[in-house]
Order: sequence, then C-alpha cells, then structure tokens
Amino acid sequence: MNKFFVDRGGTFTDIVAVVTDAAIINQLSQKQEQYLIVPLPNRQWIIVYKLLSENPERYQDAVMQGIRDILCLSDNEPIPTDTIEVVKMGTTVATNALLERKGDRTVLLITKGFKDALRIGYQNRPNIFARQIILPSMLYESVIEVEERYDSNGNELIPVNLEKVREDLQQVYDQGIRSCAIVFMHSYRYPKHENKVAEIAKNIGFTQVSISHQVSPLMKLVSRGDTTVVDAYLSPILRRYVDQVSSQLPDTKLMFMKSDGGLIDAHKFQGKDSILSGPAGGIVGAVQTSLRAGFHEIITFDMGGTSTDVAHFKGEYERQLDNEIAGARMRVPVLSIHTVAAGGGSILCFDGASFKVGPESAGANPGPACYRRGGPLAVTDANVMLGKIQPQYFPHIFGKDGNLPLDKAIVTQRFIELSQEIYQATHHKNSPEEIAAGFIKIAVENMANAIKKISLQRGYDVTHYTLCTFGGAGGQVACLIADTLGIKTVFLHPYAGGLSAYGMGLADIRVIKESAIEKVLSQDLMTELKRVINVLEKDGRKELDTHESIKGEKIVSKVSLKYQGTDSTLLVDFADDVSIMQKSFEAEHQLRYGFIQPQKMLIIESISVEIVQIMDSPDEPLVTRIRPLDQLPKPIEIVPVFTDNKWQDTPIFQREDLQPQDVIKGPAIIIEKISTIMVESYWNARLTEYNHLVLSKDERQM
Repeated sequence: MNKFFVDRGGTFTDIVAVVTDAAIINQLSQKQEQYLIVPLPNRQWIIVYKLLSENPERYQDAVMQGIRDILCLSDNEPIPTDTIEVVKMGTTVATNALLERKGDRTVLLITKGFKDALRIGYQNRPNIFARQIILPSMLYESVIEVEERYDSNGNELIPVNLEKVREDLQQVYDQGIRSCAIVFMHSYRYPKHENKVAEIAKNIGFTQVSISHQVSPLMKLVSRGDTTVVDAYLSPILRRYVDQVSSQLPDTKLMFMKSDGGLIDAHKFQGKDSILSGPAGGIVGAVQTSLRAGFHEIITFDMGGTSTDVAHFKGEYERQLDNEIAGARMRVPVLSIHTVAAGGGSILCFDGASFKVGPESAGANPGPACYRRGGPLAVTDANVMLGKIQPQYFPHIFGKDGNLPLDKAIVTQRFIELSQEIYQATHHKNSPEEIAAGFIKIAVENMANAIKKISLQRGYDVTHYTLCTFGGAGGQVACLIADTLGIKTVFLHPYAGGLSAYGMGLADIRVIKESAIEKVLSQDLMTELKRVINVLEKDGRKELDTHESIKGEKIVSKVSLKYQGTDSTLLVDFADDVSIMQKSFEAEHQLRYGFIQPQKMLIIESISVEIVQIMDSPDEPLVTRIRPLDQLPKPIEIVPVFTDNKWQDTPIFQREDLQPQDVIKGPAIIIEKISTIMVESYWNARLTEYNHLVLSKDERQM
C-alpha cells in the first residue's frame, strides 16, 4: 500500500510518497531528473517530487496531479484508491482565505452591550508613531446583540431571550449567511446560554456554528471572540476543500496537519487549527530528522518561494497561545513560528535611492524572471546571476510545455538594465553581479533578523545551535545565514527540498485540550487541578481514533503561570509538587526577562493536556562507502561563481555521487534533484552514513 505526504505551498507543492510497487519505480526511473527515488528496506521506496502549485494550462489541482504523476496515470485514468493507505497533508487553503479575506459570510452573536468589543480590541499600537491607524477589517459581516448575562460567579443576571434570538437569526439566514460565531460573557465557565442559542442556529439551518466555550475555553472575551469568529469564517472553506479532495480519493484515509504540529482526521479539521498547517509540517520534519542525526539544539530555517519560516527547538516543540495572523487575533496553541516575507520569489527593486527585497513575491505565476513567464527580478534570479543556481541542473519544468530550463539570458539582460538604471540615478557604477550580491545580502539580513527574534531576543545563545535548513531555496543561502549569526553547523537532510511534506509523514496524532483556572498556585489546589486534568484527558480521547495503528502514547500536562498583577504567562510542566513548578517558572522568567519577583504570588491562568499518539514513520536508509577513503568524489563540472566579492572557479558535485566520510571544501555547489546547496568559502561539507549533509565552519582556513 502506498502512502502520500503532501505540502501545498504558495509556489511549489511538495510530495513525498512511500511506494511498495516496483512497477511504478521502473517507470519513474526513466524520468530521473524529476523524481528523487530512495530505496528503503522491505521492498519500499521513497519518492520526492516537486511541482508548481498553480499551473492552470496543465492541471487544476497540484495535489491530485502530483499523486497521478507518481502513480504514472494519464489525465483521464481514475486514481486506484485501493492502493493508497493514507494521504497526510498540510494546506494553505485557510491561510490564503484569511489573507485575501475570502472566507464565508459570518454573523457574530454577542452579549448585548458588547457589539463593538472585537472591533475595539485591546487598542494596541504596534506602530506607536503612526498618525493614521488602519484597523484590520473585521471577519464578520453583521452582529446580533443577545439579551443574556451571567456574572463572573455563574449567577444568571439576565436569562437569554430565545424568541428574539430566533427572529434575528432567521432574518440573517434569509440574507444568505450560513456561518455564525457565538460569544457570550463568561461563557468559558458558564456555557448554558451559548448552547441554547447554538441549538436554535442549527435548527434554522446554519451549516457552521462555532461556539466560543468549545473553540477557545479560556478567559478574555476579545481573544476568545476573535478565535471563534476565525473558526466560523474559515471552517466552511476547509470543509469544502476536504470534501473536494475526499471525492477524488474515496475510501482513502485522509489526515491534515494542524497548526500545533499534530495530525488530525480530515473531517475533524477546523478553521482555527489550520492557519499554520503547511509550515508546521516543516518544523516537525526539521526537528525529527535533526534529532535522528544527533542534534538537539536546533534553529529550523525553511526558505520557500514566497516566505521564510524560522523556529527554535530545545527539547520540546515551542507553542504560543496568543497569535495575530493576517490581522486576525487568535487564542489557540500553535507552533511558535516566525515568518518573514523573504523567499526565492521575493521581488527585487531599486526605488531610486536604495535596494529593496520583498515583501511582495512573484509567486508561482508569473514567478521570477527566469521562470519564462515575464515575471519581475527576484531572489532566485540573483542566485542565477551569481552562478549559485545553474539552470542546467535545476528541474526542467518551465515554458509552455513544462520541459524547459530556467532562462539565464533574460536574467543577465534584466540585471544589466538595472545596473544602467542605478548608474543614471546615483552615478555609482556597479557590475550586474555586484548588484545581485547586494540584493542577496539584504535578503540574508532580513532572514537572520527573524532568527534573532526567536532566539537572541529570548535569551538563547545560537552560536552553539545547529541550523537545520530546508525548503527549495534554503541551501543557497544557508552558509551566509549561519555566518551572519555566528552558527558553526548547518544540517541538510537528503529530502531538504521537500522536508515540509516529509514532516507530514513523521508527525504524530496530537490533541490539546485546555481549561481556564485563574487561581493562586498552592498545594491545596492540587486535587482540583488533577480533577481538571482527568476531565480534559477524557475530552481529548473522544477526538482520537482507537483503531489507528500507533506505536505508543504519551500524555503531557502543562500549566500557564504568571505573577499576580501581571499579564505575561509562561508555560511549565505540571508537577505534583508546587515548588517544582515554581522553580521551573522562575528559571524560565529569568531566561526570558532577566529578573524574578519571588515576593509575588503565582497565578495559574490555565491548564492544558496534550495526548500524543506516536505513529509509525518511514525509516532512513544507511549508505555504505564503496570508494577508498583517500579517493575524493570527482566534480561533474567547474563553473564560475561570484562569491566573497569575486568570481571563483567552483566545482559542482552531484549529491548521489557523494559517499559517507567524503569532505568537500568550499566554495562548491552540491546539486540535488530538488534543491541546490552552495558551500561558501571557509565552509566544509561532510556526508554521514545516513546520507545527511553536515556543513561546518572551517576556522583554520580563514
């Protein structure tokens, strides 16, 4: 049975397949330039394949087309679903709908008197000197104020006026709105009114009813309300996408990656859990492969076509509860990922005085200038200009028939034109390659700043860390990023160009349940906390499939603590002994903020229980050395590359020609099926027995 792991990104869709049919391998072996094929034990093969996310002339849906291509099917042949065991996916469908404000029409039902609470929000001023404040547009179309009220102790002050609610909802329903978000004061603890109103909405015919005490059962009306609205706004879009995929893959187990790094059954996938679905797969893939390689302190660096995602790992996945994505506030646990608009497709421009990289991207259509679709100059073009990307070794998937290489001639022409434009504006004469190197320097600085934000600014010294680089464009700048940050080791997995998709196959099933507590931390509270943990665990198990083939299970309980009178919480492991939690909190507080306040009492804001079902994941094959130790690999070509401010003769190696214990000194280019790796001057590349490539800084050469 075949398994497919898919990441549909903004520019490329990556597919990793575990295949058991030798006939498929024989057919794909004839198109070796497009597919990376790796044999595994037990007559299995891993196939890594990359195709454009949007190519309307050739196909409608990249995911289905990718599965068809791997199974060697023609356009009109049905997909033989009986040969597919599971499809695990990460998707940007919901993220794109949020960015473009193309979710479903939604009505908000909120306690009377709080109609504008979500619009007013917290009145944050992210840009304190901005004279014109541009508020993000609200996701809901209309608001119904509901006469009802509980106080904070659970006393019913105003019973809910059910007749009026029914009348108002019917009116909205008649206008064509089918999605509603229900958010009442104190309902995270006292949900009776929300349940009554939800029942009415379902009876009227609303197809999506998001209830705040189920979506985000935590304090704070605004963030709980925002999260519920996001869920109501995006869940119908997701459901349609899931139904569309399911209809083409009937009777196939379909799973999606959630923003918290866990998998979930497709039909339980909700809008609130989908925002970072794609990037989460990358973090899981990077962390799991780095751990297998023996690295435990990791900065993950995922550079794709549109953006770059970075994350920090030291023993456990870092998650954050309060998030703002595309102007929408949410209070759900998501992997702590920092994104910058700098990728291979980031547009390069000269504004008459300075160089700018991004944030606009050329995407997949038209793509960078070299994609042969008349696109603008982008980061990928700069690397082509410098010789760090060699078109003859890049996938030949361009042009009308999808069989041409990158267009180097147009890149050279456009950079010559740009150098003339710069000379006319500034009277500074720069060569086209110096201009391209300048743009790369700016892009590298933008990405290094993103890493500083998640590490140095939070008290971590990254010089001892390993930079786990992946994504199609990551290998081209990995050494430059590491140099900027003082990192000495870079790790590149053999599937680094498609590691986000591989991460879907390495992920476990995870369910996280939370409950608000808001009480002073003391030993007397332990009995209540343990009771809440048991309730949350039971709730979590209802969402898990008992028949799932799993290797084991673990349960992680955490508490969210803060000093009394403050608002900044830190997450620590739950322990039976209060003093252990206290010490963990103080150590984390000291690291993050540089001080502690032992005289202040600690408040437990909330408690969470995570149930992890550990799934079977693909093995990594060992490779053996055949050549004598003193015999080095032979380069396939020597090309000029502009690096270190000068043109240098640079050898090109094929990754499959390398064997364990081979060491390559920079500058050098290592070509893979799905990415290009630039080993800069003063760096060495070494291949391990697991076919992992480890780049290390050679201080002696400097």
